[in-house]
Amino acid sequence: MTPYVKPVGAGPDLVLLHGWGVHGGVWNPLVETLTRKFRVHAFDLPGHGYSSFMPLRGLDEAVDELAAVIPSGSLLCGWSLGGLLAQRIALRYPARVRALALVSTTPCFVERRDWPHAMKLETLAGFAAGLRTDFEATLKTFVALNALGGANSRPAMRALAAELLSRGAPDPSALDAGLAIVRDTDLREDAPSIAQRSIVVHGARDALAPIAAGRWLAENLHDASLVEIADAAHLPFISHPEAFVSALEAVNA
Repeated sequence: MTPYVKPVGAGPDLVLLHGWGVHGGVWNPLVETLTRKFRVHAFDLPGHGYSSFMPLRGLDEAVDELAAVIPSGSLLCGWSLGGLLAQRIALRYPARVRALALVSTTPCFVERRDWPHAMKLETLAGFAAGLRTDFEATLKTFVALNALGGANSRPAMRALAAELLSRGAPDPSALDAGLAIVRDTDLREDAPSIAQRSIVVHGARDALAPIAAGRWLAENLHDASLVEIADAAHLPFISHPEAFVSALEAVNA
């Protein structure tokens, strides 16, 4: 079994990895623009979208499944949860990744004693509990948090909500597994060993992955630059598409 992907366009390979609870269709508003420069591979992660037939077991299992079908030498772009996967793929399968774009992500999503740049464990626990009691309301709350505080928040929220269930509801077990990855993963020690040229795209108003985490990544990756968007939240590729596409072109140059 392999994750769903339908490559489009021509040029250097660009692999897009989405975040928790959605699917590869979240990139659709950008695909026409991106295919002018890239061959675009927007994956549905295991347990999500058209890959719902695959279980999402854990971080490294998902990384192994994705790396097996990512073209060698790709520009690998990961948003949110997809950014955790992208960091791990870049480290464990360096031949697959020519360059890295990390969007609204972090090496560690949950607060630790020495890591304040993250969400509180109670917030994540609330999502997990909500999935069992009111699935649709929990996903709607998540959509709202993605856009919270950012410019163009209403259009960004509508765009994400419109795509949310367009490929069917995600497998609840995959949502649980995704939350477990977010809860348990801490890749801070890995960051200096990621050798690929990287660009970090992060909104200063991000309520799910604070801007301090993006700044930390840009400072601690081996070869990275930061694109900080002052009025963006957790969806800069939707709210600020021109800045996002420019960042991809810059790291691809």
